[in-house]
Amino acid sequence: MPGILRQLSSLGGCTNPVRLAGHRTEHRVDTATGEIGPALRRLDSSELPAGDLLVRCGNRRTTRCAACAETYRRDTFHLITAGLRGGKGTPEQVTTHPRVFATFTAPSFGPVHNRPGTRPCRCGRHHAPDEPALGTPLNPDRYDYETAVLWNAHAGMLWRRFTIHLRREIAHRAGLTQRELPERARISFAKVAEYQKRGAVHFHAVIRLDGPAGGETPPPHWATAELLTDAIRAAASRAVVPGPVLDGRTHAFAFGRQLDIRTIHGPDLDGGQALTDRAVAAYIAKYATKGAETATGTLDRRLRFIAEIGPMDLPAHAERLIRTAWALGARKDLEHLRLRAWAHMLGFRGHFSTKTRRYSTTLGALRTARAQWQRLQAAIQRGEDPHPEDTDDETTLVLAHWTYTGTGLTPTEQWLSASLANSHTPTSPTTEGDNAQ
Repeated sequence: MPGILRQLSSLGGCTNPVRLAGHRTEHRVDTATGEIGPALRRLDSSELPAGDLLVRCGNRRTTRCAACAETYRRDTFHLITAGLRGGKGTPEQVTTHPRVFATFTAPSFGPVHNRPGTRPCRCGRHHAPDEPALGTPLNPDRYDYETAVLWNAHAGMLWRRFTIHLRREIAHRAGLTQRELPERARISFAKVAEYQKRGAVHFHAVIRLDGPAGGETPPPHWATAELLTDAIRAAASRAVVPGPVLDGRTHAFAFGRQLDIRTIHGPDLDGGQALTDRAVAAYIAKYATKGAETATGTLDRRLRFIAEIGPMDLPAHAERLIRTAWALGARKDLEHLRLRAWAHMLGFRGHFSTKTRRYSTTLGALRTARAQWQRLQAAIQRGEDPHPEDTDDETTLVLAHWTYTGTGLTPTEQWLSASLANSHTPTSPTTEGDNAQ
């Protein structure tokens, strides 16, 4: 019992781990002679209490694995925060660079039930915040489901087109050519995608204006938040992606008219009123673990057959979007969009979270730091020296072979894991100080 509890506790609450069978052996190697010494450490899955090596699933969706999604959210929070106030390899001087928080929405595909402030909805009623009717069409038969799905499918390309126009607009306002701009300034950003209740994707982005070497160099004197805001508005209005011609109808995709841009101030400047870097990071990280299923009540996994949604109690609006994506996916002229593979995502097939290389650290770096910390703790528990003296003429050779045997926990393991979940507290150094909810 203590052994299986230790193995399950290492999952951090993951409820759907990957099961692997095999072994891993570490040998000390003399680099001068090439001689391989005896095994220093050996791990064999058959000797583990669960009979397999259990590895966290790492799924970012809250509906699939709440524990792994929470780790992803915290990592995203620290990634965004590092690009706003420095840390984890990013200079603290980025707090002095022009930074804005922008939200890009989709255009209208038809009137929907909403909550326009103190005014009633177009249907004449005042809707409660959690009312299922919110986001659904006033007249489903006149709602443009086809364009809504195709817009989602082209949203990633539209964002890329926007970033191209943004560099052009900044260069124009600075009196530079596009070739000269990288020598004077650089645009860094991080964004996440979020679904509105109507099922359309929109983007939240932190956009920063740096010097030529990214956050390590100060921006030029002409780089201001006002210039950046003006350039974003111009670029968003000009970004257009040509779409397919379906049944004689030509499609083109652009952002909607609702564009919200706010300047980000540091905590020492906001006075409790302006937008803080911590609030922005918490807001973006929250949506990094959500998909279409959270906003519209649709699916969180792919469909093999459209008949699968028959017995599912899906909202009528979400089901119609899925069926539209499935039908469009059968067309030869749209096969490059792979709409059937992404029907559960209502056509959207882009990455939910992206960033430029110089914005801040990476999720991979955060995971590596966490893995190193966990190995350090494991060595301490085994009574080993956590910082062994490595000589120049020796190195470690790792021989490993693993095969996939399944996914998930046995009923007994599920019961034990649930009993551990209530007392589990994240202890990774990458999550210290994260109180954003």
